[in-house]
Amino acid sequence: MSTVSPAFFRQPIRYLRWASINKPAYFYSIVVGCIGPIMMVVVPPIRQYMGDEQRPRIPQTYPIPKGPRPRPEGFDDE
Repeated sequence: MSTVSPAFFRQPIRYLRWASINKPAYFYSIVVGCIGPIMMVVVPPIRQYMGDEQRPRIPQTYPIPKGPRPRPEGFDDE
């Protein structure tokens, strides 16, 4: 077994700097992926503080009127 540890664990800041320059797509996709769960916790209270309200839910069905339905007239195929 080797006693040499990976570069990330020896010098993490230096490794992250190297990765941001040489492998930017991987580096920034990992950064954005790590920020996502944090944003789920932080953003809603900030939005509420700024005055953003919950939007009304979109109806999933059409409301059926109560009582008898009138039959349409004048559209017969005769």
